[in-house]
Amino acid sequence: MDEHRTAVVANEPEAAAALDTAGSGPRPATGHRLGPVALVVAGGLSVQFGAAIAVLLMPRAGALGVVTLRLVLAALVLLAVCRPTLRGHSRADWGTVVAFGTAMAAMNVLFYQAADRIPLGVAVTFEVLGPLVLSVIVSRRLVNLVWAGLALGGVVLLSGGGFDRLDPVGALFALSAGAMWAAYIVFSARTGRRFPQADGLALAMGVGAVLSLPLGIAEAGAKLVVPSTLGLGLAVALMSSVLPYTLELLALRRLPAPTFAVLMSLEPAIAATAGFLVLHQALSALDALAIALVIAASMGAVRTQVARNAPEGHQI
Repeated sequence: MDEHRTAVVANEPEAAAALDTAGSGPRPATGHRLGPVALVVAGGLSVQFGAAIAVLLMPRAGALGVVTLRLVLAALVLLAVCRPTLRGHSRADWGTVVAFGTAMAAMNVLFYQAADRIPLGVAVTFEVLGPLVLSVIVSRRLVNLVWAGLALGGVVLLSGGGFDRLDPVGALFALSAGAMWAAYIVFSARTGRRFPQADGLALAMGVGAVLSLPLGIAEAGAKLVVPSTLGLGLAVALMSSVLPYTLELLALRRLPAPTFAVLMSLEPAIAATAGFLVLHQALSALDALAIALVIAASMGAVRTQVARNAPEGHQI
């Protein structure tokens, strides 16, 4: 789960086009892919362990307070680093940025509400269904119904046949966050075409920060400026936004975009690991199988779309 990750499932045409541009050029030899693969994995670890720290921070600032700390601090860092220009953009450009920032804020609010109620690995698994459903819709290939069915099987296993053993509100928040993630992918790709480098991301992060600020103040108030809380909030912002974005941007310069998208499908497993190590959220064997099914469905959907778009003799 994260606001810079347009490529979790590179199946929406605009997102795929953005990724293809980022990952274009001669394909590196297999032996040279270990470096960029390590960068992607490190980015995933940073995001999910950052999310685990965010859960630890929730008793101090509440879920909405954590969202505000993360978005505001990440926006300040990105705006300072990118220094995007505010002039020369059309009304349509700004409309796209506002839509992107709104989707970002909504995605984060919904996800942290979910992570406050259900295990982190389960929350990310439900959330990743949003991009997966988007891929099935835009692909229009019968085989993607197989991946959708596989993902549905994973959800049924996670819910135990109903949502009796999970907080139903938490599960609903996670699924809603997935829907916002799908919207995020669409607007992120459009923003990337309208703004150079990371300027659009920095501006959208600013929009998300402004939208989340009243919610965080209403829930946490003065608790947001307690030094220890600010320090943890900065750690979450750096680990969940700034650091992984930088690592993955570097990786995409040397790694084919489809490979990047497949690696991103491992997010639920990384989240489950972070939840176990940091939050002591143990998963049953059935939970692990359910998460594995959703990961397999995501990978299958990515590879199917890539195979469809790749020229003959240039499959992955």
